[in-house]
Amino acid sequence: MEKTTTQFDVEQTELRTLPFVGIVIPALDPDQRLLTLLQQLLQLDQLTKRIVVVDDGSASSAIFDQIEAMAERQVVVLHHEQNHGKGAALKTAFQYFLAQKPQPQGIATLDADGQHTVTALLDCLKMFGQFPHDLILGTRQFTQEIPFRSRFGNVLTNGIVRLLTRIPVSDTQTGLRVIPIDYVRELVDFPGQRFEFEFDMLLRAREFGIVLREQPIPTIYLDGNASSHFRVIRDSISIYSRFLKFSASGLISFVVDISLFALISAWLGNRSFRGIMVATIGARLLSAVVNYALNHRIVFDNAGQQTLLKYGALFLGQMLLSGILTSGFTTLLPGHGEFTSVLAKMIVDLGLFLLSYYLQKNYIFKERQRD
Repeated sequence: MEKTTTQFDVEQTELRTLPFVGIVIPALDPDQRLLTLLQQLLQLDQLTKRIVVVDDGSASSAIFDQIEAMAERQVVVLHHEQNHGKGAALKTAFQYFLAQKPQPQGIATLDADGQHTVTALLDCLKMFGQFPHDLILGTRQFTQEIPFRSRFGNVLTNGIVRLLTRIPVSDTQTGLRVIPIDYVRELVDFPGQRFEFEFDMLLRAREFGIVLREQPIPTIYLDGNASSHFRVIRDSISIYSRFLKFSASGLISFVVDISLFALISAWLGNRSFRGIMVATIGARLLSAVVNYALNHRIVFDNAGQQTLLKYGALFLGQMLLSGILTSGFTTLLPGHGEFTSVLAKMIVDLGLFLLSYYLQKNYIFKERQRD
């Protein structure tokens, strides 16, 4: 490929001080915009022979044939025979770079649809040079001019990330990221295959001691973002799957617990502290069996060690707190009858549910980190 003078030539000297980073571009049925992006990247000497494009089962190989011809072997093209999803494409490229000697300090990911400029990439690389162990996110600003499905998806996922991680990420769906190589080694074992993989990358960063940093970048949407392969309903469900599964597990266990508590309370006909404790213990024993089985096998994918023992300790503590606090709230609430104690228990268990989720996620079913 013949090199021409570009707006990036003035930055060649500065580029030599940037960290050694690989470039990954997952692509599904790309168009001319991918070729344009690669032409710009290849005009930067420091980025040649560091670029990997992953063909994730595209219907035609014409674009990728042009890439290999244009790039004169300066770009590696990896192929999936069938479409496996963006997460799978990223992990294929990650494994390629992990097998190289020497390994890069990090890996930058870009989308193939023209949303990311070379200048935005360089800004993220500069920040990564200052913080080589952190995950750098190229964050966009979302206004009314941005397509609705993109604004909606980001607002929703931003809220969930803040809720679960207490990390204020302003663009959870950005494809422009610079990932430290230590985190890349962990990411190849993450289970997600599609867009949920990038979401989990943010949710679980704290588990591996990874700090998230944001670098503002231009917001570019071409043709209403028509080239995006994000399926709003299906991929959103996939992204939020763990959160939804835990909520469903909690709801099922809650219904079992409340129903048994109401039945036992009605059978005993006793609103004393002793009667409430008996009903609480009996209901909680059976609902705990249901909750543990669902969380261990479905929500957290059999993660954690000695989970039964840890869950048992949590169960005992939560059961005692539920009984004591329910008894206290029952005396404070107005009215009489069995419904008063049931209402008190619902209020108490809502707070204990949030505490239980935090403890189960971070201590009981926490995935074991590799050395």
